[in-house]
Amino acid sequence: MPQPVLLLGAGRRRAYDEFVLTRVAAVRPVLLVDAAPPAWAQQCLAGHLAADPGKGGATASAVVRFAARHRVRGVLTHTGEYAVAAATIAGQLGLPGTSLAAAAACSDPPALRALLAGRAVPVDDDPGPPRVSAETVVLDGEIRIAAITRTTLGPAPARQPLRHTVHAHDGLLHNRFLRLAVDRTVHALGVGRGVLHIGLTLTDRGPRVTDVAPHLPGDLIPLLVKRATGVDLAQVAAALATGEVPDTTPTRQQAAAIQFAYPAATGRLDHLGLSPDAAHEPGADRMLLTGHAGDHVTAGPHATAADRLALWVAVGETPADCDDALRRMARHLSAGIAPLANAA
Repeated sequence: MPQPVLLLGAGRRRAYDEFVLTRVAAVRPVLLVDAAPPAWAQQCLAGHLAADPGKGGATASAVVRFAARHRVRGVLTHTGEYAVAAATIAGQLGLPGTSLAAAAACSDPPALRALLAGRAVPVDDDPGPPRVSAETVVLDGEIRIAAITRTTLGPAPARQPLRHTVHAHDGLLHNRFLRLAVDRTVHALGVGRGVLHIGLTLTDRGPRVTDVAPHLPGDLIPLLVKRATGVDLAQVAAALATGEVPDTTPTRQQAAAIQFAYPAATGRLDHLGLSPDAAHEPGADRMLLTGHAGDHVTAGPHATAADRLALWVAVGETPADCDDALRRMARHLSAGIAPLANAA
């Protein structure tokens, strides 16, 4: 039986976080560190330590003792909240992982930009709406861009993601300037092994780095990458964390996209429904409600990810195929919002 991997935090949004947990659990026993693990995670776990991994040194020491008793082979997290803790624990256990210095830099945007700029990495202090990210795999100095995620943002000031799209044949995979920016970012951070989500903007001066997450991306991007390319980023991350060599060979040549629904008005969500016919639309992968009747929701321009009402995923030969499927699927969603009495 494979030795277990330690996962810091299961996540709180089943629609987004369950995919990563199930993919990791398919290849490794998972020991979860979480103060209050959600019920849906239980079936994927081999064990659990009831502790908040974001609480600092005392908790980290308890986690290290727990990991040593269970002969943990690697440490993972898929949230920025625990990236520094994961690096600290992996370092204390002598396991592979992002260095504490790199994790700390990624969690401090001004410090990250200063570090990258000092290493000749083109950075952007004021990212605009043309956004992409490079889903990057680093193995002992070899840097591979597994996929490009293109993100469509909503209106200002919130500019929340409306859609992510991954295409196995994205032309940016062959853009030497983007590749150079990614390579320089990895070297500047000193990352030798891991999965990185490197955010960039496309400008008339070339691609410029906006942020770096030293862990798996959220918003079901690992699902999109798997559907479009066949590369399983969650299992790649687990292999890298345990000192193994992952298989990053693409086995698919498709496109995949996810769409998020935000409320059209601010108020109380009275009704949220989904036609069962949505699952039968050509290209439909999944369509899930993420809001609940009775929720207070905020309209799109000021919304956060917590205000999302639903998500739906489509797969096709091209991004245009995905766009068509997403539009068809959107017609199956219905929502009713009662404005607040004191709303402006």
